Amino acid sequence: MKIAFYGSSLLSSYWNGAATYYRGLLKALAAHGHEITFYEPDAFDRQTHRDMDEPPWARVVVWEASAEGLRGAAARAAEADVVVKASGVGYADDALLEAVMGAARADAVKLFWDVDAPATLAEMAADESHAVRRMLPRLDAVMTYGGGHPVVTRYEGFGARACHPIYNALDPDTHHPVPADPRFAADLAFLGNRMPDREARVRTFFLEPAAAAPDKSFLLGGSGWEPWQLTGNVRAIGHVGQGEHNAFNVTPKAVLNVNRESMAHIGFSPPTRVFEAAGAGACLITDHWEGVAEFFAPGEEILVARDGADVAEIMGWLEPDDAQRIGRCALERALRDHTYARRAVEADAILRALAGAKGREGAAA
Repeated sequence: MKIAFYGSSLLSSYWNGAATYYRGLLKALAAHGHEITFYEPDAFDRQTHRDMDEPPWARVVVWEASAEGLRGAAARAAEADVVVKASGVGYADDALLEAVMGAARADAVKLFWDVDAPATLAEMAADESHAVRRMLPRLDAVMTYGGGHPVVTRYEGFGARACHPIYNALDPDTHHPVPADPRFAADLAFLGNRMPDREARVRTFFLEPAAAAPDKSFLLGGSGWEPWQLTGNVRAIGHVGQGEHNAFNVTPKAVLNVNRESMAHIGFSPPTRVFEAAGAGACLITDHWEGVAEFFAPGEEILVARDGADVAEIMGWLEPDDAQRIGRCALERALRDHTYARRAVEADAILRALAGAKGREGAAA
């Protein structure tokens, strides 16, 4: 099937946490015979920070972030059998949703793919005229990259015909063990941009434990962090490109995952960082979120901290041998259960079932 996918960016991970998800899942979907065109706006300086060339498994159309550019890109939806509008495209999202679905053929499968379901659901609850909420009756399904049954239940409560979580995962061709790199040496490392709904949790789970352990070294990757926020044993290195994530994850004794507040609250939302770290064979400490044990076994494949004191305690007893063992177990579990190839099997089955249902509806009419 021809898939038109309107998202933030496939070519750049710059201020674009969904890039890893898009790349891994769409590459795996293409292996099922789908012809994918990804439409992304030239916005947020992402095109000047590309970290990937156009891949062989998808065509990429970069459209001008203007009303005219939007109309031109949206009109191309008429060429597709499956039309996907993702959340967080970053330019005129509401207008893009209306235009894309308006241009889609009557027989096309129409999907909203939510890569930040907690935020979208909160907005929908507060605004009956929310664009996604109004669009739900015209969509065949909602896909999400996390959230589990809490998100499914809420989306169905708003009138979605169906909601299917397709979780983040590992692309072993992209994220895998590499030799350690002295640039990323530390006892504990965290990678994430400074964001309003995550900053307080980063302070609790990373910055406060660092302040309490002056004898240990901490590494902070990501944009937006200010020197005044950091103690002397925290080294900030700014944006870390996708090509360096493997070394960033495998070099420190342990790496930390901190979910955004909304993701932690709703649960069942492992971010891409979890699978990137597992793919590199890193020892990962994560803040607690409901459903973590469905993805990795706490204490064996992942370490779980409920607050900064737990992080400090773990760093107090964690030895290199322990960290390496946990990292190996995480890698084995990810390769067995959490690859994008496995996720694509699920997504492909859903797309084909929806297309079949549309075909039957058309024949009956």
